[in-house]
Amino acid sequence: MQLLDGKKLSGKIILDLKKQVSRRKKKPVLAMILVGNDPASKIYVDRKKIFCAKAGIGSRVFTFPEKTSEREILEIISSLNANGNISAIMVQLPLPKHMDKNKIIEAIDPQKDADCLHPLNFGRFVQNGEEYSIVAPATPLGIIKLLKENKIKIEGKNAVVVGRSNIVGKPMAQFLLNRGATVTVCHRHTKNLKSYTQKADILVVAVGKMNLIKADMVQKGVVVIDVGVNRKGKRIFGDVDFASVSKKASFITPVPGGVGPITIAMLLWNTVRLAQK
Repeated sequence: MQLLDGKKLSGKIILDLKKQVSRRKKKPVLAMILVGNDPASKIYVDRKKIFCAKAGIGSRVFTFPEKTSEREILEIISSLNANGNISAIMVQLPLPKHMDKNKIIEAIDPQKDADCLHPLNFGRFVQNGEEYSIVAPATPLGIIKLLKENKIKIEGKNAVVVGRSNIVGKPMAQFLLNRGATVTVCHRHTKNLKSYTQKADILVVAVGKMNLIKADMVQKGVVVIDVGVNRKGKRIFGDVDFASVSKKASFITPVPGGVGPITIAMLLWNTVRLAQK
């Protein structure tokens, strides 16, 4: 079993981005909008600020209380869209329940959409891949780069994606499909999940349920990508029972240290691409 070290790869990507940024007259700037006081969201935004600094990318964080009106968030997005010093914009999810997530995301200028969540960018990505869309969904893109870095073949493989979110599941399936895998997408309504996961050569799990995938649910030699982030006390666990599944896997991502760091690196990759447009 080999660990798929996202932390190591993210370091290489950040270094490459830093070199790109150093050659530019104008430094890219990522604007991050955080609404509410969700502890996990604050941690994510703080980590993104740290990564921005390492890559030589500017960052601006706009923090709002939980009860902020949707109109106020739309106004700040409009202001950032018009600001020539801002290269990219991201809204930290989840948003408070009184806000329309789709309305907020669609308010972001597609030319500044760091997360590739705007329907125009996401649609272009689905239709023709990440080159056509300028940006790409950060987590799936990072996973693809992690597989490539470790010379893991995708073409002709059976790939199973557990989870169907717009952030991970759906775009992950598209990335794998574009690279020649036979893809199955499973979700909470899938009956007998084990019957699908046991056939996977590549298994990507992104549902947010600790230890969902056990050793008897995978075949020997499987490549396992665990996107899950589940907090128990001060510790973080994935969706995969690492202790047992790692004994059967050929490659597996640790949690933490696997998908998380590479996701942030890809968000900054998007930021630099948007600054170059």
